[in-house]
Amino acid sequence: MNETTIPILPCRTLQPVLDFYTVLGFEVTFQQRSPNPYAVVRRGGMELHFFGMKHYEPAGSFSTCVVRTDDVDGLYEAFRARLKAAYGRVPNRGLPRIGPPKDTSHGVRQFLMTDPGGNCIRVGQRTSDDQHHRPAPEETFARALHHASLLADSKEDLTGAAKVVDRALRLRDERPTPVQLLRLLVLRADVATRLGDEETAASALAEAAAVHLTAEERSSAHDDLELLGQLQGRGPEEHWRHQEESRHRRRSS
Repeated sequence: MNETTIPILPCRTLQPVLDFYTVLGFEVTFQQRSPNPYAVVRRGGMELHFFGMKHYEPAGSFSTCVVRTDDVDGLYEAFRARLKAAYGRVPNRGLPRIGPPKDTSHGVRQFLMTDPGGNCIRVGQRTSDDQHHRPAPEETFARALHHASLLADSKEDLTGAAKVVDRALRLRDERPTPVQLLRLLVLRADVATRLGDEETAASALAEAAAVHLTAEERSSAHDDLELLGQLQGRGPEEHWRHQEESRHRRRSS
């Protein structure tokens, strides 16, 4: 037996959705305009079906599906490069948008991509045979990062995620490690950017850029540095060259 499950996702109109997936390298393999709008896109082993609804509201959509891959980082980089070539930037808020790869608490590394129809495509790769959620960490800042990330990405509760991070950053009797501080600030900047709060995003990015990490710490915070560079409009290596140059100028002045 060889079964295949294919999601059928809603959208207000087909064309913006088909244009988006074409940018990502998908092929439109079927399109029907009447009696009901319907279309199919395919890229490798990924196949998605869409149907049109006149009064559908993409911004309020809860529709989602999971795509399993054996190269989540490679697929993310391919999508990101295509989006940047088509749009001149990588969209990280509004519709459409794409978020960076992250390691989850249930043994999956994934990124979330939302198309113009408001459909969230969760592209993931298994990193463990145990697919159960791990218990939330007990340590204060690891716990804050855990809950804030879940709120921001799994529940799309950006305001709730911001509150969790702000509460952790306001603590005075406990202090995060440099890596934890970087992760909290980058997450706060990401959430603020997605909320359209440019002032808070800029402040969090500036604080994150000022966090000094050792080479070993930079390695462990690779994903966060990648996102920091993207939010600043440059890659992580360029970010750290910029930081080291700024530190050198301060020592020389």
